[in-house]
Parts: sequence; structure tokens; C-alpha cells
Amino acid sequence: MEEENSMCSNWQGDQGIESDKDNKHEKIAVIPLNQLKNFKNHPFKVELNTELFELMQSIEKEGMIVPILARPNPKGEGFEIISGHRRKAACEWAGIADVPVVIRNLDNEQAVIAMVDSNLQRENIKPSEKAFAYKMKLEAMKHQGKRMDLSSDQVGPELENSTVTVTKLEAGYDEQGLWSVYSDQENFKKGERSNEILSKQVGESVNQIKRYIRLTYLIPKILDKVDEEKIAFTVAVELSYLNEEEQYELNAVMELEQCTPSLSQANRLKRMSQAGNLDMDAMYDVLGEEKPNQKVQIKIQAERLDQYFPSNYTDRQKVELIEKLVKSWHDQRIQKR
Repeated sequence: MEEENSMCSNWQGDQGIESDKDNKHEKIAVIPLNQLKNFKNHPFKVELNTELFELMQSIEKEGMIVPILARPNPKGEGFEIISGHRRKAACEWAGIADVPVVIRNLDNEQAVIAMVDSNLQRENIKPSEKAFAYKMKLEAMKHQGKRMDLSSDQVGPELENSTVTVTKLEAGYDEQGLWSVYSDQENFKKGERSNEILSKQVGESVNQIKRYIRLTYLIPKILDKVDEEKIAFTVAVELSYLNEEEQYELNAVMELEQCTPSLSQANRLKRMSQAGNLDMDAMYDVLGEEKPNQKVQIKIQAERLDQYFPSNYTDRQKVELIEKLVKSWHDQRIQKR
């Protein structure tokens, strides 16, 4: 969840009043909600659910505790939201017209990193959201690294950028409660790869980050099934290697057959695709195979049979005896025939 509960004063001053901070690149203002534009390709979904309703009620009762973070809209008038899309939606729901906004001058890479970092703190993040967020941040970090290489002492003095504090590559509140975006130049200078830096920041292995980014190659209908937990993460990674046409065909087969592939089946589909042997007939054949978890299992509550077993019988002895009695019954029926 975006940082709705972070410590901050309650912003309920007169609308339109603007206050400047010591940092000339940052100011706080009360902005009409219709001037706030969503971040381009924002990967985190804003859903009209119970959590958003509770946030709306909190804002109605307490006011906006944490201001929205935005930058001047690089594409035109108004401002582009960096952090606060859910707060904006809650305010729209509550009929609030003006909201407090921290306005910072951030370039595209800084804005992407701040947007991703602020949203990755949420508790419930869908696989698709994490996939596109990792991809966007990694691309921004790589671009920052190239710019830092170009500004090294070998080709001249480093470019000065006073809009960011140079310590770490992350976004959040500083000790004074102000929003700050940090770029980890030292790691880039040491030659550490962008995906290694990202791995340390998010607590996921480099390979796991690569797996998440593979999900961005899935068509929307299959990616939705991953978010809905109809398709397992590891299965989805294998399916991401199918080309777009094959994925649409596979989705049609899954819809018609009302099934999804197992990990082994997904791996076979991937290998068939790489060999150029995958078509809808092959998909039907693979998905039509019985999976271990599709086999019928007969379950009997233990309490129903415990009275018929000696008290010292283990579960294994009980199963062996049941199997023996059923086999004896079967043999007797064969003899009678």
C-alpha cells in the first residue's frame, strides 16, 4: 500500500495556498484534482475494492494525511503523479476537488524509480505489477548508469543534478519528512550491474527478477490468469517463450478445455515452439493428457473407520488392511463369476 500512514501533518489549509520549501526544486501546493495526470504506463492497478473504500472513508474523516507526490507534466499542462494514484482515486470517490501535492522537478529516470519504489511497499502486489515495475526500474537504472559513465572524470566533470540527493537509488522520506529520490552512483562506478543493484534493493535474486520480467512477454489474457492464480508463476514463465500468435491459440484452447497446463506440460509447449512444431492440435494433445492432480482420489474421514481398527494400528497399517480387504472382495467376485 502506498504510504498513507506515514507521519505527516494534516493538510487542510486554504485551497490554492502554496508554500515553498528550502529546496528551490520542491514546493508544496494545493492542486485541483483534475490537474493531476496518471503516470505514463503506471504498472500498479487501482481497483475499486474494500481497501480503497476504507482509504476514502479515512480521507473524508481525517483529511489527506500524506500529500501526493508529482512532477510538472512533461507532456503538457498539469502534473504527473509519481506516488498517490490510489489516494487520487479515493479523493475522486469522496468528491474532493483539491488535494495537497509535493511537486518535485524529476527527470524521467528519477520519476520512474521513485514511482516504482513507493508502490513496491504495498502489501498485495500482483505478479504482473511486479513484472512491469521491475522492468521499468531496471531500464531507468541502466539509462542512469550510461549517463553517469558519460559524465565521469575521463571525459570531463560530472554533470551536476541538484534535484536529487546522491546516496542510494531509492525514493522515500528524508529525516525532515521531505520526499527525496536517490541515485546510487558509487555502485555504478564500481561496475556493479543494474540487475545486481536492483536485486539487493528488492530482496529478490537476479534470476527471480529475470523470471518476473519474462511475464511482460505474456499476452494480457494469459497474464490475467496469472494474477488470478489460475496459472502458476513458474508455468507462466515457461509460457512466456511462446510467440504472440501461439499464446492467443493456447488461450483459446485453455478456454475451450477449461484447463491450464502443468509445469511439465508448459515446458513441453515451450520446447515444441522453439522447434517450430507447436500448433493448436499439439496444444490439444498436450493439455488433454491427465495430470497427476486430476486423478480421482477417494477420501474417507478417519473417524468413520477408527472404531473398526485395533487402537494400536498406525495410519499405514489401516491403509494396508483396507487395500487387502478390497482386494479380497474383488477376488471373491471374480470367483463367483
